[in-house]
Amino acid sequence: MPLKFCANLSFMFQETASLLERYQLARDVGFRAVECAFPYVHTVDEVVAAQKKANVEQILINVFVGDVTKGELGFAAIPGAEQKFNDSVNLAIKYAKALKCSSIHVMSGAVEKVDEENVKTYEKNIKHAASLFEKENILGLIEPINPYSVPNYYMNSFHKGLEVVKKVNSSNLKLMLDIFHLQQLHGNLTHNIKELLPYVGHIQIAQVPDRNEPNTSGEIDYRYVFSLLEKLGYDGWIGLEYKPAGNTEEGLKWVQEFNMRL
Repeated sequence: MPLKFCANLSFMFQETASLLERYQLARDVGFRAVECAFPYVHTVDEVVAAQKKANVEQILINVFVGDVTKGELGFAAIPGAEQKFNDSVNLAIKYAKALKCSSIHVMSGAVEKVDEENVKTYEKNIKHAASLFEKENILGLIEPINPYSVPNYYMNSFHKGLEVVKKVNSSNLKLMLDIFHLQQLHGNLTHNIKELLPYVGHIQIAQVPDRNEPNTSGEIDYRYVFSLLEKLGYDGWIGLEYKPAGNTEEGLKWVQEFNMRL
């Protein structure tokens, strides 16, 4: 089965500052589906209108993470912020339902010194979120993020993420496998992809270390990675969460170069 790619509107199409305009730009170059991190600067109606006008499927959004200028990156692992966490998840569900979006990425928050309370709070919050997702038929995702990109991020290990997914044991909670982060956290891509894939609900990609297109210079051979995913039968979406090295449309030449399609 051919791999399926969706445009990440938070990273791509920086030719316009408007998230809403990026929906149409994605459609114009051939994308059938998109994802974005934080649509919350716009009303639900505005985002839905842009999506419908462009006629693209919304695959993924992130939860509301709070005030990033104050270092907030989500609340799942933050003791005492349970109400903020619940509000962020409920807001994400509201947007996801309106957009007919099937997945929500639940961000953990930044923690300088992790203690047992962070661990307990995170597991309790994720379990609660999974119960809400079960009611709404939405897939919750947790994504381990490397410390070079986001220092002090709590969910910083695929081993830790996998342990949580197994412990919660919900069909509505899976891992987000961002290969950009996997390479920097653990390396050994072949073995790790094979081990993790049964627990993965969504994949994202970018080259390491500069986070550009998959055919740019870097550590990862994406021709091999794509062939491995095809061999393993991955049939979900792959989010292009990369920073175009130049013009977004010109950077998409890798699709033909790798014999892929949008």
